[in-house]
Amino acid sequence: MIRPRLTSIVEAVGSTPMVRLRNVAKHCPKVKIYLKLEYMNPGGSVKDRAALQMMNDAIADGRLTKDKILIDSTSGNTGVAYSIFGAALGYRVALVIPENVSQARKNVTRAFGTELIFSDPMEGSDGAIRKVREVVEAHPDKYFYPDQYANPSNPKAHYLGTGREILQQVGHELTHFVTGLGTSGTMMGVTRRLREHTRKITCIAVEPAGALHGLEGMKHMASSLVPPIYDANVPDEIMAVETEDGWDMSERLSLEEGLHVGHSSGANVAAAIRVAERIGEGCVVTIACDRGDRYFTPMRWEKHYEW
Repeated sequence: MIRPRLTSIVEAVGSTPMVRLRNVAKHCPKVKIYLKLEYMNPGGSVKDRAALQMMNDAIADGRLTKDKILIDSTSGNTGVAYSIFGAALGYRVALVIPENVSQARKNVTRAFGTELIFSDPMEGSDGAIRKVREVVEAHPDKYFYPDQYANPSNPKAHYLGTGREILQQVGHELTHFVTGLGTSGTMMGVTRRLREHTRKITCIAVEPAGALHGLEGMKHMASSLVPPIYDANVPDEIMAVETEDGWDMSERLSLEEGLHVGHSSGANVAAAIRVAERIGEGCVVTIACDRGDRYFTPMRWEKHYEW
C-alpha cells in the first residue's frame, strides 16, 4: 500500500499494522497472537497517540498557546512525542525525566530543541511527577502542564484510535486484549472501545510483579503513585510479569520473529502467551510499545541482579 502525501508529520500518527507471532507461540497453534506495531508511529512508540491528542485538545480549547511552554514528566517515549510534535506545530517543550533514562532518549528529545530537567534517578517516574509539579507550581503562568497521568485525552486517543483500529483489523475474531500498565491510557482507552463490540472481549492488564523491577515505562500500581486516569474496575484481570520474562521475551522476539522491541513489549507478549496457553483456542492482541534501540545504553539492567 502506498501511503498518501502528508502535510505534516503529525498526520503519520496511527494506522499501525499488526503482525501474527508464529514462532514464539508455536506451542499454541490454535491461538492467533497478534502484535500491534506501535513503534511504527513517527516518534517510535505508542505514546505518539496520547501526546498528539493531549496537544491538539489543549490547542483547541486555548490551554496551550504559543506563549506557554509545554512541560510534562516522562520516562522517555512521551517526551520524544511531545518534542517531535512541538517542533512540527511550533510549540516550545520542556521535559522532567529521571536522570538515569537512556542517553538515546536524552539525545533524541534535545535534537528537537527540547529543554530537559532531571529528577532523582532513584525515584523513577514518581520522582519525575513530583518534580514537574514543583516546577509548574513555582511558575504557573510560564507552563502548560498536560499531565499525561491525569489527562482524559490520554485514554481518549486510544479509544478513538488504537481500539478502533484493532476492531477493524481483527474484531471479527478477537477474544482477548492484553497490554501493560504505565500511565494506563492504552488499557483504559482500548478496553472501553472493545467493550462496545457486539460480543465479549476479555481485557487483561499487565504490571510488573514487584515494586523493584526492570520494565521501564510500566507501573506496579500497589507501590506507585496511581494515575488518576486509571480505573482498576476496567480490566477483567491484572496479570503480574517478572522482569526476567519481559527481557527474555524481547530477546526471543528479535531472534525468532525479527521484531526488535523494548522490554515492556516483551512483557506484553509474555503475558499474551500465558493467556494463549490458558485458553487453548482464540485470538489475542497485544501491543509493541516501542523499539528495542531505545534501550541501547551502557547503564543497563542485568539479569543477574536480584531485586
